[in-house]
Amino acid sequence: MSPDALVGHFVGASALILVAAHAAGWLARRLKQPYIVGQLTAGIALGPSLLGSVAPDAYDALFPAGIAPALTGFAQFALVVFLFAVGYELDLTVLGDRARTAVTVALASFVVPMAVGSGGALLFREQLADLGMPRDPSPSMVVFAGIALSITAVPVLTAIVRENGLSRTVPGVVAVSAAGLLDVIGWTVLAGTMLDGDGSGHALAWPWRAVLGIGFTALMLVAGRPLLRTLLWGTRTRMEPSLRLALLIGFALGSAWVTHSLGLHVIFGALLAGVVVPREEGGTLDPDLVRPLHDVSSLLLPFFFVVSGQSVALNSMDSTGWLVLAVVTVLAVTTKIGSGTVAARLGGLGRDDARTVGVLLSARGLTELIALNAGLQARLLSEPLYTVLVFMALATTLLTQPLLHLVGRLATPEPARTPEPARTPDAPHPHPQDGTTPTPVADLG
Repeated sequence: MSPDALVGHFVGASALILVAAHAAGWLARRLKQPYIVGQLTAGIALGPSLLGSVAPDAYDALFPAGIAPALTGFAQFALVVFLFAVGYELDLTVLGDRARTAVTVALASFVVPMAVGSGGALLFREQLADLGMPRDPSPSMVVFAGIALSITAVPVLTAIVRENGLSRTVPGVVAVSAAGLLDVIGWTVLAGTMLDGDGSGHALAWPWRAVLGIGFTALMLVAGRPLLRTLLWGTRTRMEPSLRLALLIGFALGSAWVTHSLGLHVIFGALLAGVVVPREEGGTLDPDLVRPLHDVSSLLLPFFFVVSGQSVALNSMDSTGWLVLAVVTVLAVTTKIGSGTVAARLGGLGRDDARTVGVLLSARGLTELIALNAGLQARLLSEPLYTVLVFMALATTLLTQPLLHLVGRLATPEPARTPEPARTPDAPHPHPQDGTTPTPVADLG
């Protein structure tokens, strides 16, 4: 195929991807589901399993093999910009006086699913062998199985919290704070797993790559923020916002290239670059940076969903695959909700607030998909198991909103109170009843 023909195919495929993904996202939102669910569904539908099976000629015409590198390049670029924004917005100072509860919830909702996932990979390795996994999985494969059950999608969770009016409630703040900590823990463990599990072959052994990765991280944390503040924020009055944005995205791409060269993944460099970018005075986010980052990433992320959908193999889903999907989905939901709820209850939250926290933490969405793609590229997953886990991520995200409604219906109604006589200034104020949902943050001082 000539270069001109490839360009034409790429332009046509790009038009279809953007329109289909954003239309599906709009439809998902109309159905009270996260926008990302519709985009992920569209990406799978445009892959070989559905479009390729129903209309193979149309699929070959729309997505010839020659445009695959260009689609992958757009997908990786979108991923870098998206995770750069996630790293920039990551703010653990939101914990405040709820730090102890959030840390307890984060640790519990990571450790319990991690243990269940890793243990399941060892106990059911014979069944997983039917899905293309080795009968004697490597330690990295076992750990990655635990990570797959431990992830919470911060962007999706934040959107659900905002759309349900939970932003200024105790369960909303605790869930978002715990999810931020979970991000830090999960990406750190995943980075170590990727160093040992990358199957592409590197000249340096993984211990050396680990040392270089730690050194690069330390350099970025120590020198990156002061350097950026001096070069970009110090000359802010003389630098156009568009130029500063371009330089920062270039900085994120360079950081992603370094971590990719070390055998990690572009996602780690992008996150790290976002974390070290300085904020405004008082720790606020720069709107001239956040807004265009969101615009660019939301526009181009459909390419990532389509590239991810190319590896979803529905024709590999036999009875074993569907059984594994059912088991994995049940474990993913119950371990997250159960551990998050118990930890929140132990942290002092009421029963209904604790249930809300547990349900919110079960949303996986885009973050899970990013980790699964990294694991597939590092050969920690087979394509059939990747397909199972993609559908698990979709199912757990779809279930979050209905489960929130169920928690609301099961909430203990606030008991009716008889009118109280007027209190004198010295009379003590009655304490609120435990178990109401949700508890406003302001009521906790």
